[in-house]
Amino acid sequence: MSEPTTPLVFASAVTAVPSPDIGDAALVLSDRSAVAKWVVRAGAETNAARTLPRFGTSERAGDVLVAGSRPGEWLMLGAPEPVADRVAAVDTAGHVSLVDLTHSRAMFRLAGAQAPHLLEKVCSLDWTDAMMPDGAVVSAFVAKVTCDIVRRDDAGTRGYLLLSDRSSAQYLFDALVDAGSEFAVAVGPPKVGV
Repeated sequence: MSEPTTPLVFASAVTAVPSPDIGDAALVLSDRSAVAKWVVRAGAETNAARTLPRFGTSERAGDVLVAGSRPGEWLMLGAPEPVADRVAAVDTAGHVSLVDLTHSRAMFRLAGAQAPHLLEKVCSLDWTDAMMPDGAVVSAFVAKVTCDIVRRDDAGTRGYLLLSDRSSAQYLFDALVDAGSEFAVAVGPPKVGV
């Protein structure tokens, strides 16, 4: 008889004290690392590749955000159960792999009208709507950390999801808080959601 296993409990790599009053904050940075994060890799000839969003774009599939992060590679982000259901629905015929990166990647959400101006200080991309519209997906160095970035506006508020390796999470979070000091960036509470 085998002993029951205990499910993994997510622990963020970031230690951050939420700002006391974020209700009036025009710019908010929050740790979303507890979001389920799966990567799908699929050859161009597969049904999986044909049904997922094209490279550089993202789309909602129910409660899951699916982002074409690289040619032949997609990120599936969201609460654990909906992501697990979406991953289970991927056609795995052909050259397709599915890997759970939840515990190896950090994710932050930067939201507010000043978000592009903060990001301009730590990343050389063009953050204008023409170059980075809602739903766009890019990879770039942010404060010298390799990140996948998804523009994801919510209820009219401009926002970006930034994903990095867990080992760089605290440094990246602190660099974003420092870069946002002139914009009075507030630190939001950790949250599971995209």
